[in-house]
Amino acid sequence: MQKNNLMKEKPLVSVVSVQYGHPEVTLEMIQSLKKISYPNIEIIIVDNASPDGNPDIVKEEYPDIIYIKSDKNLGFAGGNNLGFNVAKGKYILMLNNDTEVEAGFLEPLVEKMESDPKIGIVSPKIRFYNKPDTLQYVGYEPINPITQRGGAKGFGEKDIGQYEVDAEASYGHGAAMMIPMSVIKEVGLMADIFFLYYEELDWAHRIRNAGYKIFYVHNSLIYHKESISTGGRISSLRAYYMTRNRILYLRRNFSGITFLLALLYQMFIAIPKNTVTNVIKGGPKFIRPYSIGILWNIYNFRAKKVHFSPKLKTK
Repeated sequence: MQKNNLMKEKPLVSVVSVQYGHPEVTLEMIQSLKKISYPNIEIIIVDNASPDGNPDIVKEEYPDIIYIKSDKNLGFAGGNNLGFNVAKGKYILMLNNDTEVEAGFLEPLVEKMESDPKIGIVSPKIRFYNKPDTLQYVGYEPINPITQRGGAKGFGEKDIGQYEVDAEASYGHGAAMMIPMSVIKEVGLMADIFFLYYEELDWAHRIRNAGYKIFYVHNSLIYHKESISTGGRISSLRAYYMTRNRILYLRRNFSGITFLLALLYQMFIAIPKNTVTNVIKGGPKFIRPYSIGILWNIYNFRAKKVHFSPKLKTK
């Protein structure tokens, strides 16, 4: 009875996580979630048509979770959207499957949300799992609308307590973002056209434009095993989607002279520079994915799907 009363006092949080292969990593994440002190969560795992292994072991090991098995890979946004559509929580926590959480990480996120109805996204402090004293995320500085570059506060720094205060941020971090269900109903789901990379930036941009604030929450902590699914920071997959989606993000969120200047910067400075850098590091194979990423935007110059954002299914 006491546990039921406590759950009523704490709003339900739906934890949504997408896996594409590496079910053992998902199991480690769930195991860490099972140890948290927050009493009222549901765990929703979306298998994004994992190509090998036994992804269903996640449901076999933890039969109490909600397990959705997609028959095709819908990408990061599309996979998460499947989970959002079945979630029942007041708040949705989008959590990468390659993370592990601290026992008390969820209370500060919920308390921050409950403190102000105009907060649309909160993200915790994130450290690198393999370097547990090193910071990955404590907030983002505003992104320059022309260069599309912005500072990541504290990235790579040793955590010695220098970011122990909540702070407004330009964006949350895609590895761990909490959003109220009411905001998702108002703004819509992530744009699944991105498939991989930039979808959370686009979503945050739309949420911020709807009048909501974004916060880094200092006393919530998770650890991130970055880039397990995509094979590291340098890959043809990453090169293609980062190029394609950087331009796509501009097309969806900017217009007029700002869009024109930003596009020129990407086409003649940023993309050529990134191409040369990756060719030097990884070889000529990187020329093709960068080129295809640009051509996709040319071929889809007038496509209506570029500006489409899906909505939650009616419940």
